[in-house]
Amino acid sequence: MTSPATASPPSSGAADAPPEPRIRIALFALALGGFAIGTTEFVTMGLLPQIADGVHISIPTAGHVVSAYALGVVVGAPLVAMLAAGLRRKVVLVALMVAFAIGNLGSALAPSYGTLLVARFVSGLPHGAFFGIGSVVAASLVPIHRRTAAVAMMLAGLTVANVVGVPLATLLGQHLGWQWPYVFVGFVALVTVVAVLAWVPMQPADGAASARSELSALARPQVWLTLGVGTVGFGGMFATFSYITPTMTHLSGFQDAAVPLILVVYGVGMTIGTMLSGRVAAYGMLRGMIAMLSAIAVLLALFGPMAHARPTAVVGVFLLGMLPSVLVPLLQTRLMDVAQEGQSLAAALNHSTLNIANALGAWLGSVVLAHGLGYEWPSRVGALLAVAGIAIAGASAVVARREAEAGA
Repeated sequence: MTSPATASPPSSGAADAPPEPRIRIALFALALGGFAIGTTEFVTMGLLPQIADGVHISIPTAGHVVSAYALGVVVGAPLVAMLAAGLRRKVVLVALMVAFAIGNLGSALAPSYGTLLVARFVSGLPHGAFFGIGSVVAASLVPIHRRTAAVAMMLAGLTVANVVGVPLATLLGQHLGWQWPYVFVGFVALVTVVAVLAWVPMQPADGAASARSELSALARPQVWLTLGVGTVGFGGMFATFSYITPTMTHLSGFQDAAVPLILVVYGVGMTIGTMLSGRVAAYGMLRGMIAMLSAIAVLLALFGPMAHARPTAVVGVFLLGMLPSVLVPLLQTRLMDVAQEGQSLAAALNHSTLNIANALGAWLGSVVLAHGLGYEWPSRVGALLAVAGIAIAGASAVVARREAEAGA
């Protein structure tokens, strides 16, 4: 989960950038990878009942499949960012997409729950690093003043995935079997490999980059506080969205056939939220973070009652897509601001943060469901997580004020 405003590892914006048509097609190749990643990340949540039936487990246990992918992102994003610091970025992007394809095709062929968990973990390993390195490549193709627009084009694959890819893949899984969306994603990943090889220009490795310089970001308290805001605050959304299909069918009374359309509503909300994030940021990064977390807490507290009526359930799903999508760019920008020379690692850690939130939210949701509580309860747990995120953001504001006073 990211957005155009996340963009920003430094770029030279070299004057010898490729011609405009070649830039667009290179960005399309990167966006294709984003489409594949965005589809696989969210389609599992829309197919939990089918996956549970397919590998003979309960729906709460199937939620651990979501957590396994998220944990793969958490481990892979910083690890690859450090190990690949001195390598040619195009080579790394191709290797990441090959690994991603293997993980998804392995998910489709998994004969048991345990094998599926491993395959989903492997699928998640390339996620954060692909977006982090892809953003650097996209920014390097254009002049400095166009970096954000270039990265936005690269990340457009995520938006398309949530509006088109996830609903279509969910429909595919409902009619042909839960394995087929992973086959589809694996195929798109292999097409991305070919597209990156053909269209993304080869660039020299960054000789100044090193694991040590990237790790310097971890010595900064504000980095950890910002990561804490994302992990705890954003976990509330995932506690709810991880179980969106059974919530809509059990509480709202929708048929399975309506789930892909509900996911389209969620994707539209994400798109609008991303567009609004820049305006919210204009009022101040921390102020915007606290305001969005407050809105998310209120929404999640009301989501259970809203889900009992179809019109309000659809409104709730739209807001569930929109409000967190405003927050994500604020978290990313805040991380980039406080990380200083460790910006590449910070970009990767943002994806780790959101996927720790994914794992935490899905697990906590499974806990309350496994104890016999209804589908109203994951969102109530999520509201508490959002409130905890507000507290951490407040602590970050206090630390920032003290640092400013000490430096005055």
